[in-house]
Amino acid sequence: MKIDVVSIFPSYFDGLSLSLLGKARATGIVDLRIHDLRDWTGDRHRTVDDTPYGGGAGMVMKPEPWGLALDELASSSPSEAAGAPTIIFPSPAGEVFRQSTAREFAQREHLIIGCGRYEGIDERVFEYAATLGEVRLVSLGDYVLNGGEVAAMAMIEAVGRLIPGVVGNPASLVEESHEDGLLEYGSYTKPSVWRDRAVPDVLLSGNHGAIATWRREQQIERTRARRPDLLSD
Repeated sequence: MKIDVVSIFPSYFDGLSLSLLGKARATGIVDLRIHDLRDWTGDRHRTVDDTPYGGGAGMVMKPEPWGLALDELASSSPSEAAGAPTIIFPSPAGEVFRQSTAREFAQREHLIIGCGRYEGIDERVFEYAATLGEVRLVSLGDYVLNGGEVAAMAMIEAVGRLIPGVVGNPASLVEESHEDGLLEYGSYTKPSVWRDRAVPDVLLSGNHGAIATWRREQQIERTRARRPDLLSD
């Protein structure tokens, strides 16, 4: 998979060179490239924003640098068979990003993620981007961040770990929170008693059927207590 990220703060993404994603980049499983939007500006100040038409507080990101960036990156798909890229813009006005969204994006060959700042990106950029690929405005939740970088990193982590070869043991992906609509059960390790708190007896029994049943019950109980909305969907 190829992932192109456009931001005015490319150093935000230095952390993606660490851990499993860092190894996936080093081995070529994921072709992740971070681009500075200012590289597509034409003035000596490398300007990416201007005042909003109609008045109002803040600044709006100019359309032309984005247009040039999207033109170049959309034409760099990893193969002809890959087709048009999926172009993602983190936005509090977008659809909610879920595990199902991560699974969907993990099936794509080319993702372009555009990180907005200030009061957002000129609306015409989204309209133009739709002529180059599938456009998705995606939100992490019902709150506002200073820019799209944190959301982009979260999405890249969630999507990247679903790409075959990124996580060493694929079985570990199956029982995670949200994979089957429930939250994950609690995990325990040695010692069996820690500060007067014991590991549940069933986990020490060696009875794998009983352990599986207990874990499923824990998933339902935990989901009912913490995220009852998931049970009502």
